[in-house]
Order: sequence, then C-alpha cells, then structure tokens
Amino acid sequence: MRKMLLAALSRLLQGPAAAGRTGAVSEASRVVVASRNYGDFASEATFEIKQCDLHRLEEGPGTTAVMTREEGLHYYKTMQTIRRMELKSDQLYKQKIIRGFCHLYDGQEACCVGIEAAIKPTDHVITAYRAHGFTFTRGVPVREILAELTGRKGGCAKGKGGSMHMYTKNFYGGNGIVGAQIPLGAGIALACKYNGKNEICVALYGDGAANQGQIFETYNMAALWKLPCIFVCENNRYGMGTSVERAAASTDYYKRGDFIPGLRVDGMDILCVREAVKFAAEYCRSGKGPLVMELQTYRYHGHSMSDPGISYRTREEIQEVRSKSDPITLLKDRMVNNNLASVEELKEIDVAVRKEIEEAAQFATTDPEPPLEELGHHIFFNEPPFEVRGPNQWVKYKSVS
Repeated sequence: MRKMLLAALSRLLQGPAAAGRTGAVSEASRVVVASRNYGDFASEATFEIKQCDLHRLEEGPGTTAVMTREEGLHYYKTMQTIRRMELKSDQLYKQKIIRGFCHLYDGQEACCVGIEAAIKPTDHVITAYRAHGFTFTRGVPVREILAELTGRKGGCAKGKGGSMHMYTKNFYGGNGIVGAQIPLGAGIALACKYNGKNEICVALYGDGAANQGQIFETYNMAALWKLPCIFVCENNRYGMGTSVERAAASTDYYKRGDFIPGLRVDGMDILCVREAVKFAAEYCRSGKGPLVMELQTYRYHGHSMSDPGISYRTREEIQEVRSKSDPITLLKDRMVNNNLASVEELKEIDVAVRKEIEEAAQFATTDPEPPLEELGHHIFFNEPPFEVRGPNQWVKYKSVS
C-alpha cells in the first residue's frame, strides 16, 4: 500500500511543469494526508489534566484522560462548528438580519462539548439564554439554529423562539429569566427519579445567576429528595459587565451548595470537563443525590450583542485568554503533538466547517418567515385546536398543537 501511494505521489510531481504543477502539488498533499489516515496516526493517547478542587468529596475525577483519535476529531469539529456558527451570528446581527437578544458562546465551547461527551442522549439538559452551543450538541443542525436566530419557519422553534428559546428532545432551552431554569432542572431530575430510568439532568446557570435565592431553595429540595441533578455554574468571570469579585462575597461557586458536594473544573479544557462530568453523572446515578460543579471558563464576546465587552475588561485580557487558554487551540495542539491528527487534516475540517456554516446562513436568510396565522400555534401539546386573543379582543388566532 505504501509503495503504491509513493508511486502515485511520484507520478503527480512529474506532471507538466507549468499550469499543471500547482494542481499536482495540491493533489500530492492530499495523497500524503490520505496515506497518514490509514497507518501513521496513533489510535489513542493519554493526557495529564488539571486536578479538580473538591468540596465534601473524599476523591474526585482522575488526573489523566484517554482520548481516541475518533473522539478528538469529533470534539474538534464540534467545537469549531460552534465557534464559526457564533461568529456568523455576530455578522448577521451586525447586518440587522438577526434582531433582539443574542448571547454568543464563543470561548466556552469546551463546556457544552465536554458535557455532551460525558452524558447519554437520554439524559436531560436545561440552560440559560447563552444556549446556541448546547442546542447544537443536543442534536439540532446549524441551519435550524441560524434560521431560528433569523426568525424563519425552518428554525428549530419555527422562528418564534429566537436566540434564547431553542429546544429539542431532552433539551429544555434556552431560558430568558435569570436563574429560573434551575428549579425547572430540579423538576426534570424529579421526573427522572420518579420514572426510574436511571437518567440525570444537567442544569446550568452563570456566575451572574449564582446569587439568586431560587437556586438555594432548589439546592435544599434536591438534597432532601436526593435528585439526580448536576448543577453546573459556568463561571465566565463576568455577570453582564460586573466581575465576580465585585458581585459575590465568595467566588467559590462549587462550595455554594454547602451540604451538597462540589467540584471546581477547568472549563477551557474539554478533557477536564468530560472527566468531571463523567464522575458527576456516575455519582448522581448511584443514588447519592445532586452535585454542584463550577466550570471556570471565559466568553470572548460581550454579555450580549449590545455589549462591546471592553468597558469592564481590557482587550489585552481577552487576547491573553485567547493566546493561552483557547479550548480549540488546546485540543488541536494535543492532537498534533500526540500524533492523533495532522495540521493538514484539521485544516480540511476547518474548510468543511466554514462551508457548512455558509450554506446554513444562506438557508437562514432565504427561508420564509412563519405566516401570521400561525402566531398562536404550539401553545399546548396534543390538545384540540382553540382560539387565542390577539392584540385586541376582536382579533383571534387559532392555536394548533
């Protein structure tokens, strides 16, 4: 096989010296990459990862993680897709094609991808309004996410949810009220326990919501009833424009459960997140009750598209995080340095992702908007049609499940 590939490479390089030379070299590089795909890469590698800080736990996740080549390529493509999707959303918002609230997730990709890698498709996830990444990892295609952002009929919520309200099977949003998804997440966990299917719920909130009273009420109920729920605080260091040091008397969010065990995790490292969530999921499934997890992460954009993100932090701070802790760059370096992938192969993934995003954006800007008569649809599930009052008592809309 190797001799055949070398012979093919030799023939390509001996082609016409003028117009055909560029194409031959390009084809030759593809042959080299293809040849490595089958024999030269390692099938897996073991990595040292940062030790988690523990609260009320005698032992936590390990400090090594095994990642296969297939897993690494999947994680890389997924994170790169989310990154490019968010950058495209930024562009469409500035063109006034996306309107209203829009909270972008770039910088935090290791959190949603690491969580999804550690749980089962039958498990449940509910999060706050920075939800695009979780919507994608839970299975919604990019074109449906972007179409939802542009308010089109082909969106995952039929164009009526927008940035903060996206849903799919076992994913409950996207919630616009700060902290309100945490009691809902406990309710989902109660249903998991009641139905006895050994499922768990991951309920996420940000550091800005961490001081909400309803979160502590939920902690209490979840601990009393031993609900299989992982409460995850995505600490990106700023609640809107307020740093955690200015907003919280204690920034040890993983200890906030008090009587509930907790973990503090490097949220910029997908393997740290994956291993920590595996540990937490096993803990919850074993009947020990809930667990609090703090993911230390960072958002590159401002709080929302109306926030430039540089009035309360410096450009130098953002650039330092990008250069030292970027989750995609960290994964890329690990894969290349441990012979799990080549730079050329990852570049090909980048090209394919950009193409997918551009095609999705084309769909999201040409798909029709939902008709006005569907304004009252989908209020209830599996109910007979009924009338909904419009802006005044003389305007009626029909609601269909």
